[in-house]
Order: sequence, then structure tokens, then C-alpha cells
Amino acid sequence: MTTRTFASPLFLGFDHLEQMLERASKNSSDGYPPYNIEQIGPSGLRITLAVAGFTMADLQITQEDNQLVIRGRQTDDSADRVFLHRGIAARQFQRAFVMAEGIEVKGAWLDNGLLHVDLARPVPEPRVKTIPINRPIGNESRANGTGNGINHGAPKVVDGSVSRG
Repeated sequence: MTTRTFASPLFLGFDHLEQMLERASKNSSDGYPPYNIEQIGPSGLRITLAVAGFTMADLQITQEDNQLVIRGRQTDDSADRVFLHRGIAARQFQRAFVMAEGIEVKGAWLDNGLLHVDLARPVPEPRVKTIPINRPIGNESRANGTGNGINHGAPKVVDGSVSRG
């Protein structure tokens, strides 16, 4: 059963946000590979994944709409090797991160078994917009302030001359 977070009629147009939250909750069930998300500066983020044993050729990073998807698939080279103990995970993975509108991927690099992905989010400028209140077209009695559609003898200006209706 799905609980609707934005079911109130006061939340207009938040359907996509609810879908993103649903996708994020599905993706967070698996803990492999472990990762960190850190803030680097006022508008920068860095995702760091622990991908020991993976090479750059084994990793793929894609941006699919508003999701950052990181996939890892190692080639099986253990056919000619004999392991007495195998404790380093060599399984494939897919880790997806839901990104807000406007977040850009700036770059990625692999260093000492850690995959780093840098992101930049735009810093929004505060906006104040004044909405003008206009008179309704074709409803002069409401525009005169009577409000009920009945003309109470208020003068009407037509072609520069005043007449009583």
C-alpha cells in the first residue's frame, strides 16, 4: 500500500516529486557499494562510492533524466586463479541517485578504490513576482463594485458621453 505524501489539494503540481521519492526509497534497500555524499562549497556536492577491485573500464556513469545511475560490472578473471579465501566483493551493482532539477554532473574520477562524482547545484536567486489584479472583461457591473450584476443607476461612459442605464 502506497501512502500519498502530497495528497493535500494545497500541493499543486508535486506529482513528479512524489514519484521521485518513491524511486529513491526503492533504490536505498541495497547497501552495496557503500557511499558518502558530502558538501564541497556552497553549491557543490560529491558522491564517493567504495568500489575496491573495479577498474575504470568496469564502471559506467549515466544521467537518465533526473537520475544519476552508477553501474559496476567486473569481468570474471578468476578462471586462472585459485583463491584460498575470497573476501573482496566482486559482484555487479547499480546505484541510482535522484537529483533535483538543475543539478549538473561536473566530473568523475577513480582514486585508490574510491569513485568520486562531483555535482553542482545552482544557487537560486530570491525572486519576488507581483501579480497584477485585472478587471474582468465584459462584466462592467462587477467592475463598478456592485458585485451582483444589477446596474443601480451608476453612470456609464460610452464614446465620451455619460448616460444612465
